[in-house]
Amino acid sequence: MAKKTVAITGGAGFIGSHLCDRLIKDEYRVICLDNLITGSKENIRHLFKNKNFIFSEHNVSKYINIKGRVDFVLHFASLASPKDYLRFPIQTLKAGMLGTHNALGLAKAKKAKFMLASTSEVYGDPDVHPQTEEYWGNVNPIGQRSCYDESKRSAEALVMAYLRMHKINTRIIRIFNTYGPRMRINDGRVVPNFIYQALTNKPLTVYGKGAQTRSFCYVTDLIEGIIKLMNINYNLPLNLGNPKEFTICELAGLIKEIIPTRSKIVYKPLPADDPKQRQPDISKAKKILGWQPEIQLKQGLMQTLEWFRVLSLDKLKNNDIKYNKLDL
Repeated sequence: MAKKTVAITGGAGFIGSHLCDRLIKDEYRVICLDNLITGSKENIRHLFKNKNFIFSEHNVSKYINIKGRVDFVLHFASLASPKDYLRFPIQTLKAGMLGTHNALGLAKAKKAKFMLASTSEVYGDPDVHPQTEEYWGNVNPIGQRSCYDESKRSAEALVMAYLRMHKINTRIIRIFNTYGPRMRINDGRVVPNFIYQALTNKPLTVYGKGAQTRSFCYVTDLIEGIIKLMNINYNLPLNLGNPKEFTICELAGLIKEIIPTRSKIVYKPLPADDPKQRQPDISKAKKILGWQPEIQLKQGLMQTLEWFRVLSLDKLKNNDIKYNKLDL
């Protein structure tokens, strides 16, 4: 029997590349699409010689044409780091809106199943805690972060429209803070930021008083949830994340515990619309998927740290983000 084919947009990114690995291991044929704005060929280079892996450098905000059979379309293309989407708000919106439309069009043409990688940011700065899938959110539609928040909210609306009108077999995952190997060390998200600062003895930057909370899910746990959802029929949004909640100050203390460093904590003003609490209610994922995360934060941070340590200290110190040429 022919192998099932999965097309993954954003497949050279942090989460996408781990998903490529898992699907190849599970003996799927994988077509990875990425325009490499923030993704990297280094994340997938080890797959290039695999006969079941194909890489195409492609901007998903443009029409997607793939010859032959496609069984699943997984839309993971997005500028997910605040440093990225605040610098490139239009590209972020286009990936969420036009990219989702084009990925859904591919699924429709191929009669394929579809999955959208959405985000906990659809809940905004929540006034419901923990966040359930039924919560509609508290989002500033014109704030600086709205380019990311609203790109995902509109993407979810588009997915549901295709489900209702075209009967596409869709899935929506709302991903809560995920971390692990292959994150860019200086991409602005808190886990790689703290590790980078600690390894280079720079101050750990905490915004506000550090009392805001996040729930950190190790990437292999997330991938397991994604695979489980691929293999069942469930069309409504589903939270995937680790429900154990930590303050940013607690995370900073844990980083200092596992990394010998001279770094001290410095406090800076809280960015506009920064969520004060973030914790997923994963009751539905437990019931529907039989899934819950297994990797504890300290264990996951140790594994992430080991990956970053393969980079030389000189490379870490000079690891400013290099953006590829943007196709506007």
